[in-house]
Amino acid sequence: MTLPFQNARSTKGTPAIPDQPFAFRNSDGVICAAGPAQPIARGDDQTLSDRVGSFFNGADDGALLGGALPFHKSEFDYLWQVDHADKRWPGDQPKANIQSLPATVSRPRSQPSPQTYMQSVSQALDIMRAEEQLPQGLNKVVLARTLMLEHAQDIGIADVLAKLSEDPSVTAFQVALPNAANDTAPRHLVGATPELLIRKNGTAILSHPLAGSARRQDDAAADAAAAEGLKNSVKDQHEHALVVEYILDTLAPYCVELGAPDGTTLTTTRSMWHLGTMIKGVLKDPDTPAVVLTSKLHPTPAVCGMPCQRAANLIRELEPVPRDFYAGAVGWCDRYGDGAWYLAIRCAELCGTQARLYAGAGIVLGSEPQLEAAETGAKFGALLAALGLPRDAALQELNRPQG
Repeated sequence: MTLPFQNARSTKGTPAIPDQPFAFRNSDGVICAAGPAQPIARGDDQTLSDRVGSFFNGADDGALLGGALPFHKSEFDYLWQVDHADKRWPGDQPKANIQSLPATVSRPRSQPSPQTYMQSVSQALDIMRAEEQLPQGLNKVVLARTLMLEHAQDIGIADVLAKLSEDPSVTAFQVALPNAANDTAPRHLVGATPELLIRKNGTAILSHPLAGSARRQDDAAADAAAAEGLKNSVKDQHEHALVVEYILDTLAPYCVELGAPDGTTLTTTRSMWHLGTMIKGVLKDPDTPAVVLTSKLHPTPAVCGMPCQRAANLIRELEPVPRDFYAGAVGWCDRYGDGAWYLAIRCAELCGTQARLYAGAGIVLGSEPQLEAAETGAKFGALLAALGLPRDAALQELNRPQG
């Protein structure tokens, strides 16, 4: 089976040329990069608008810009320009050519351990209580943990994407990532994100932030109770309101109209319930590209916290594994700046035989460390299933004695 990026290699800091640097699939359709790929000069958030300017000023009709923005604004993005898009979703290869996923040769290994993660949550809560009366005190932080898996053979990306895209409520994606110094195979970020950061079509924009989560249950009555509990949770409603207010405040200077006419509602994937609010707006300038709006919004309190910089600094301090492109943004736009960008959550980095899964939970006053650890365990479910493991493997790991 021919995999995307199989010939990609980095040499002397020059980006490798992937066969297909980005691909997205959801209920709206498929966007897959096609044609020769050219790298956009890498840089941080401060230089993004200038670096992508030549694409929007000179690209031909049909050309696309896409890729990934990192979580921390000071780190470098990874973006590509391609001639056009097609419908070659990697997960749609003929079944006869899709190999079975190899069995894992090691059980999921959490970094940090569940116990250390819960201690970090407790530490964050202590800081919030101490700063509760301060004008710029910490009132939310999103803390993540990771699972490392090792397979006997290279992981088939097409197999993983085929399984992730079975859920019509998410956007399945793959993007090429720059190789780390010790990588022996190309690296990719794959996932099934439920969260639209920004979609732009002319002057119309749409954002659908999610914050506040509950695990789906197999039993119908228990599942309905989980949804109702989330809907009525004061803690989760507060967490969600922080995100919505931030997005409205950030987008307002760019819009002549902006609001959330339908209010906050329940939304669901196959594994999780979420609180969601559809935000709609009309831009002052139709030429403002979707990727630039993304850079203004990102990172939202849904993946970082409030105040943003305070939370980002605490994340660096408490999380032992750098986020890199996890909880960043992935997406695409055409030469007119229209397109869609999503939060890079419910995702994993794949590199040869290894997979690192990421999941986070929003911590606010009222959070309970054990429940937040369990929430991250549930959020691993879709990727674990796509990699051939039980969805509750992370929850089993959570309850396994340490030693």
